[in-house]
Amino acid sequence: MTRDSQVRVIPRESKDILGEGPIWSPTRNAIFWVDIYGQRVNRLELETETFTSWSVPERIGWVLEREGRDDFIAGLKSGFATLSLDPFSMVLIGNPEPDRPENRLNDGKTDSAGRIWAGSMDDNEIAATGALYRLDPDLRWSRHDDGYRVTNGPTFSPDGRTMYHTDSLLGTVFAFDLSEIGELRNKRVFVQFEADWGYPDGMTTDSEGGIWIAHWGAARISRFRPDGSFDRSIPIPASNVTSVVFAGAELDRMFVTTAARGCDGQPLAGSLFEVNAGACGCPSRPFAG
Repeated sequence: MTRDSQVRVIPRESKDILGEGPIWSPTRNAIFWVDIYGQRVNRLELETETFTSWSVPERIGWVLEREGRDDFIAGLKSGFATLSLDPFSMVLIGNPEPDRPENRLNDGKTDSAGRIWAGSMDDNEIAATGALYRLDPDLRWSRHDDGYRVTNGPTFSPDGRTMYHTDSLLGTVFAFDLSEIGELRNKRVFVQFEADWGYPDGMTTDSEGGIWIAHWGAARISRFRPDGSFDRSIPIPASNVTSVVFAGAELDRMFVTTAARGCDGQPLAGSLFEVNAGACGCPSRPFAG
């Protein structure tokens, strides 16, 4: 891929109905992501570009690696779970929202202390019943914000002191101060999407503190400076762009997930793309539990 081409599609036979939650695994030299509606976990091995997929029994929002372990933590319709791929097994940790049966977990990331931050949402995308949770290494969870319609993100500043989190249907990306003990303060608007920008979806952070955000409904990804001002966009040949991750030994390869959902007549919708972004990512820590 050259800078002139900037975007290439990763060849594979299948497409994601709703691709989401890409993560980079340096120990496996692979990218993992999920197809929420397709109920699958996907893996792309970077050296060979070998693609593997596993079916799961319910909607799955994300998988995250565990420090020093071969299995993952997953965010499901039914709550938090441990998940092993070879051989496949899944064990429920617990449901943070037994009183909100229409909700599911939607997006999650680990912070620099190895804690998971994950949002929930109304699976029908109507009610503002979504919340933001922290899952600690002892597998206990706590609720830290509430009243979301569609949660997305999160991502963190390079120094780990700021967390960014999104309510997609509001078109708003929020910033929070994040303390060493995992408390959130000073919630504020980081970026408010304009009407022709679509909706903010998944995001990641580069080494200079820039926030890269996927535009659902607007066929692009954009970089925003640490002060929230717009920097630049890169077009993606699919309308519903869902998330972005830096990968590779130097964290200089960017991969973008998309959705086939709502994109009839778009042959590349639901594909995984590699993007020449001219930036490098920040190292991420696996879940410490």
